[in-house]
Amino acid sequence: MRAARATAEGVWGWRAVKAASVLVYIFMFAPIAVTMLLSFNASEFGGFPIKGFSLRWFGVLFHNDIVLAAAQLSLEIGAITAIICTILGILAALALVRYEFPGKEWVNALMIAPVLIPETVLAVGLLLFLHWLHQPRTFLLLLMGHVMMSLPYVVLVVQARLIGIKRVYEEAALSLGANRFQAFREVTLPLLMPAVLAGILLAFTISFDNVTATLFWRPPGKETLPTQIYSMLHTSISPEINALGTLMIIITVGLPLLGGALARALARSQR
Repeated sequence: MRAARATAEGVWGWRAVKAASVLVYIFMFAPIAVTMLLSFNASEFGGFPIKGFSLRWFGVLFHNDIVLAAAQLSLEIGAITAIICTILGILAALALVRYEFPGKEWVNALMIAPVLIPETVLAVGLLLFLHWLHQPRTFLLLLMGHVMMSLPYVVLVVQARLIGIKRVYEEAALSLGANRFQAFREVTLPLLMPAVLAGILLAFTISFDNVTATLFWRPPGKETLPTQIYSMLHTSISPEINALGTLMIIITVGLPLLGGALARALARSQR
């Protein structure tokens, strides 16, 4: 009897956990689904019931010079951030995995620290530091901040891949007459490509989607797409904002999924 009762309680307990999980997912993703749905609303006033299906608000975005300027700035910063973080991330991962040097643990901790510190604290800290140096907010400051936030993720991804690459491959190349750079270029880098590709897309996505820290770092009069959405929300919530939000969701969700799929495909092809 007790065993049957315990089994029944366990079943109901798991059902309660599943129901709570479903409610949490609904709470998280329902606003995203509503935003995407309302972006196709033909009415000029975002709300239910939907008056009809239309793509007009996406067309309005592509004729909005302010939004296009914000998109250009976001793409520029995201692309440069991805390139810098990928180069530095590969070098840092190689140093931390393949070599021993004094203070290695401290360097590793400093590399990962931006992941553990809230964005607002990082943003205010860097802004106060540069204010103390009497440095104005510039494109370079914004780029430095995005690199600082994105770099740890690239390092972690490349490190995880590099740990699984046996050193004997590099040693075999060295024994055949290759120097260290040639061994890295011909042996290590091709094996690292799944992680490198994932790191590039991840760094770009983190930079492209950032709003909290960018609000503190952006130059006066300049807006990225996330901060432009934030500025537009000060006036009203229009279908144009919903359309812009839909594009942001597609980019920030689609790129990591694409990166993961390509990384798995490359990893399978190397086996």
